[in-house]
Amino acid sequence: MRTLRLALEYDGTAYRGFGVQPDAPTIQGVLEAALAATLSHPVRVVAGGRTDSGVHAVGQVVSLRTSSRLDTDSVRRATNARLPADVRVRAVADAPAGFDARRSALWRHYRYTLWRDAAPNIWWQRYSHHLAEPLDLGAMRRASRRLEGRHDFAGFATHQAQNAPVSTVRRVIAARWRVDGGFWHFDVVADAFLRHMVRSMVGTLLLVGRGELAARDIDGVLRARDRRRAGPTVPAAGLTLMEIAYPSEE
Repeated sequence: MRTLRLALEYDGTAYRGFGVQPDAPTIQGVLEAALAATLSHPVRVVAGGRTDSGVHAVGQVVSLRTSSRLDTDSVRRATNARLPADVRVRAVADAPAGFDARRSALWRHYRYTLWRDAAPNIWWQRYSHHLAEPLDLGAMRRASRRLEGRHDFAGFATHQAQNAPVSTVRRVIAARWRVDGGFWHFDVVADAFLRHMVRSMVGTLLLVGRGELAARDIDGVLRARDRRRAGPTVPAAGLTLMEIAYPSEE
């Protein structure tokens, strides 16, 4: 048996998230169907990051076990030929036997994008959240730095997952805002994320930008561990999984 590692990108608009669900289109569902046809046996993939409904990826990583001897480039080409146009396998490689896309990951990098012009951007509406109102970017940047470090992020998570995490403590390595023309990008890197954690972070930082919270109030939200103390969960369209890092690449 071989272990394969796939680099994957997708537009999540039409899908009910990554993980397989009954009677709903998912990234895992279409990917496993295409791989099964390519490899001539049933396949179960493990994702480095399980993106929610409507969330995109340019740097998703999945792993799988296969008895097929098909070379990696043929796996890539044959699988892409069977996938819908909004899901692409960018690369396939043989991985060590113990490689697991989720358990082997060191960190994940997500980006949330705001479009800040007065008028919506029709070309980016699938990949950004339009907000034209005034926002205090300096205050949002100060608040973001308070999210960095090892904290209990229970107050920034929803609890709709089938298997609730044993611990809600996570280490945020970096949380920064970057301006690129009309776009404001919130880049956050952490060892792992809770369900809706990034989107509720952004919703809370927007409250800071509007002056409804002070930057220092982030500390209180973290201590309270109460979802009601944080901001709303912003729309999924602005969120993209950018990169997952592994020990050999550190």
